[in-house]
Amino acid sequence: MKNRFVSQWIVDFLRVRPVRANSLIITIYGDMIAPHGGSVWLGSFINLVKPLGINDRLVRTSVFRLSRDSWLESEHIGRCSYYGLTATGRRRFEHAYRRIYFQPKVLWEGDWLLVLTAGSSLTPEQRDEVRKEFQWEGFGLVAPGVLAHPSANIEPLRDILQSNGVQDSVVVLRAKNVGALVNKPTRELVRDCWNLELVSQDYRRFLDRFRPLLKALRNARELDPEQCFVVRTLLMHEYRRTLLRDPQLPEQLLPHDWPGNAARLLCRDLYVITQQDAESHLMSVLQTASGRLPEVAPYFYERFGGLENPDR
Repeated sequence: MKNRFVSQWIVDFLRVRPVRANSLIITIYGDMIAPHGGSVWLGSFINLVKPLGINDRLVRTSVFRLSRDSWLESEHIGRCSYYGLTATGRRRFEHAYRRIYFQPKVLWEGDWLLVLTAGSSLTPEQRDEVRKEFQWEGFGLVAPGVLAHPSANIEPLRDILQSNGVQDSVVVLRAKNVGALVNKPTRELVRDCWNLELVSQDYRRFLDRFRPLLKALRNARELDPEQCFVVRTLLMHEYRRTLLRDPQLPEQLLPHDWPGNAARLLCRDLYVITQQDAESHLMSVLQTASGRLPEVAPYFYERFGGLENPDR
């Protein structure tokens, strides 16, 4: 039985925050379909997203565009089309995966990672693409041709350089604060390179939107699987859009009242509440070329510090 409050919350959310089909499809594939093997029958996917207000025509148009942009790839068996993440799509999601589901590094000892693109053999187009991908990873542009981050993971950096074929055209350096970890010039650098006020506002809006929903779900006698799927989708879509604008700087460099920590806790709590029922809905709706959707991969249960595995 559907919860009236949750139904109205979904209607209000979609009215205030209309979703782009392309981006929403990537959220669903990355968060839900990838752990189940990554490829599903398009017809079953169309049925899955109907409660989100995305119709057949819009889904078909969106998956075509995502295929053209190397996010998805199709396989045709008889009259059925099956869509899954490409290797490039998986790589892009893996970059986001580490930031979304795992707690960022807390202890910072003054280390910086620098990427130098100025004066290299990069074409203007390559330089612009590398800059955009590194800024997507949270790097700040500290000077023309110089990108920096105080706690970046080296693996995504290598992936970006290799996937763009520029590993031999870019200089990567490690640096370290001399003297105090945080002083006035450091804070001014952070303020100039990262728009933390804008990210903070996004987090506060996220908290305002989803806190009433958490209360309603906690008080519900039973949960509806389809509603849990819709809630989890909108939750992760909104959190992903907010989080991926967050450079995830060390706590020492953040404002004292930083709302990102509260947003992560809220997201985790809602994810935990909706997880099992949302998974049940996926298993009942989605189909693959082999038939039933396979069980979720073990790594899924590592998200948010550990999820309950009903099979254990």
